Amino acid sequence: MPETSNINISSQDTLPTPAQMKSAIPSSPDIKETVWNSRNTIENILLHKDKRHLIIVGPCSIHNTEGALAYAENLKRLNLEVADRIYLVMRVYFEKPRTSLGWKGLIYDPDMDGSDDIEKGLNLARNLLLKIAQMGVAAASEVLDPITPQYIIDLVSWAAIGARTAESQTHRQLASGLSMPIGFKNGTDGNIQVAVEAIRTAASTHSFIGVMNDGRVGVFKTRGNKFGHLILRGGFMGPNYGSEYIAFARELMKKAGITPNIIVDCSHGNSFKQPEKQSEVLLDILQQIGNGETSVTGTMLESNLKSGSQKIDDPNVLDPEISVTDACLGWDATEFLIRQAYAGLKK
Repeated sequence: MPETSNINISSQDTLPTPAQMKSAIPSSPDIKETVWNSRNTIENILLHKDKRHLIIVGPCSIHNTEGALAYAENLKRLNLEVADRIYLVMRVYFEKPRTSLGWKGLIYDPDMDGSDDIEKGLNLARNLLLKIAQMGVAAASEVLDPITPQYIIDLVSWAAIGARTAESQTHRQLASGLSMPIGFKNGTDGNIQVAVEAIRTAASTHSFIGVMNDGRVGVFKTRGNKFGHLILRGGFMGPNYGSEYIAFARELMKKAGITPNIIVDCSHGNSFKQPEKQSEVLLDILQQIGNGETSVTGTMLESNLKSGSQKIDDPNVLDPEISVTDACLGWDATEFLIRQAYAGLKK
């Protein structure tokens, strides 16, 4: 009798359940309070109760946990200086969507050699998020796989649905049940309508199949996520952060019955993937805010300890301070730019 299932599966390995991993790498009351407070702060910024500007900043992807912790220390220090006008949240991205092939992130391939030790990747990710939270630094991450959030999302303060998945019904349903504010990026072609529809969908109630903490498959019924918002990241056709694009997005959201809350991603299509151009985007946005634009509540920057990017030729000789995915601003340039933003927001 011919086999009809798992024909293209070469092997199957068990993972610890989310509950087992959380028990082995537990949170604490102080960490839970840190995460809750940071989520609440971001929600209040989106509600315009907190007038600070949200900046989500950090590496394009995490490939070295020691380098990430060093970055978090820098961000913690800077956050103390600018906290009256800016709220800094660190990008801690473990999953990278690929247009074709490439390294998929620390969770999937932590040794960067094709061994795909996902259990090790999940352990590294959870441990890193705990240490960052212990510093008092809020973490942001992208939700890509529908199962991995059960292992780490309790330590994340802000989440994103990327340009390649904003149209996915699976991700919209998942977002409707997440416990933190979530941003939806416009499509890779620059299409804003897709993200606006995603925000509306995620705000509604849904039922979907997922993995519960004890490892069993279950049906999740959601309340809807009321803190969905739009991320403008440019697209194939070019940038979309100019005042005319902001006005168009604002009115589109209003017509859809959505409170206009826009975060501008200064990287990706808005900077033509040239990290130094992120400063042009941010300064333009600050000018718009200074001219009375209230719908832009935050910005995003791709930044690392050192500027540029490096190829994954030999994982053993990689610099822990340089991005292995998109090229990033170095820390000195990042700090200078955020101080510029701080001064500009004063005006």
